[in-house]
Amino acid sequence: MTVYLDIVLLENLCMNYIILFATGYLMKIKMKQLRLATSSLLGGIYAVVAYLEILPIYSNFTMKILLSILMVYIAYHPKNIKNLCKQLVIFYLTSFAFGGCAFALLYFIKPQNILMRNGVYVGTYPIKIALLGGIIGFIIIYIAFKIVKTKLRKKDIIYTITIEIEGKTLEVKAMLDTGNMLKDPISGMSVIVVEKSKLYSLLPNKLLDNIEKIIGGEGESLLEQIEEKEYLARFRIIPFSSVGKQNGLMLGFKADKVAIKKEDEIQFSNSVVIGIYNQTLSKNKSYSALIGLDLLEERSENYESIADTKRQY
Repeated sequence: MTVYLDIVLLENLCMNYIILFATGYLMKIKMKQLRLATSSLLGGIYAVVAYLEILPIYSNFTMKILLSILMVYIAYHPKNIKNLCKQLVIFYLTSFAFGGCAFALLYFIKPQNILMRNGVYVGTYPIKIALLGGIIGFIIIYIAFKIVKTKLRKKDIIYTITIEIEGKTLEVKAMLDTGNMLKDPISGMSVIVVEKSKLYSLLPNKLLDNIEKIIGGEGESLLEQIEEKEYLARFRIIPFSSVGKQNGLMLGFKADKVAIKKEDEIQFSNSVVIGIYNQTLSKNKSYSALIGLDLLEERSENYESIADTKRQY
C-alpha cells in the first residue's frame, strides 16, 4: 500500500488540534489559534518522524512524555507548573477518550487498507475516523465533565446548619455564597441569611410578621406586645447592598449556637447573627439559607463527629 507522508502529517495534525482544542475548551482556557496550530504541527511532525524511523529516540517513552509537555506548553502557555500539570492531565484524559472512540470505530468498520507502523495508523479511513472519533470523544468528555462538576459543586457548596435560640433548634440547608460578606456592624459577627418562612418555629410570629415596620421605626408598640422579652436583646439591624438595592437594612438576631455540618464533621460557632430574608432564596427549594466563606474559614475550637453531636440535636 502506498503511503503519502503529507496524509500522515495531515491526519495527525487534525487529531492533535481537536484534542488540544477540546482540552482548552473543557478547562476554559483562552486559546490562540496560532499556538494550537503550532502545537498540533509539532505532534504531526513527530508522527512522520516516528513512522519513518528517522530517529529511534523518538519512539522512546520518555521522549513521548516530553513531547506532550512541550505541546501543552506551546498550546496554552501555562503561567506555572501547577497549571501545566492540570492541563497535561486533562490533555491525556482527552487523548485517551478520543483514542478509545477511534479504536472503537476501527473495530466496527474493519477497514482492509490500513496499517500501523511505530504506533502510527495510516490508510484511507484514519483521517475520517480521527475526525468522527474526535467529535464523539469530545461529546463524551464534555458530558462527563459536566456531570462530575455539577455533583462536586452541589457537594461542596450545600451545607446543613442547625440554629439554636433560647433552647429551640432549627435545621436548614444553606448554600455557600462567596459574595455574602455581611457582618453585624457593632459586634463584627458573621451573618447567615435565612428565609423568614423557615424561622416561624424559632422566633415570635408577631415579630416576623412585622419586620418592615420594625426596621422602619414604626414597630415600637409591637415590640412592647411581644411576651418573649428575652428576644428583644438579640435585635440587630444589618446594613447591606445588593443588585437593585443600595443601603438596605436587614433585621437580624443573635443565635446562641450554630452548627455547620459538612460530611463527617461539625463546626460550632457561638458568634453568628441570623439575618431574616423576606423572600425565597432558591427557586427549586434546594436551600433556604446563605452562608459566607468567612464563617467557614474561622477556626472552630470544637469539632466533633456527627455521631457524637446527634445527642445535642
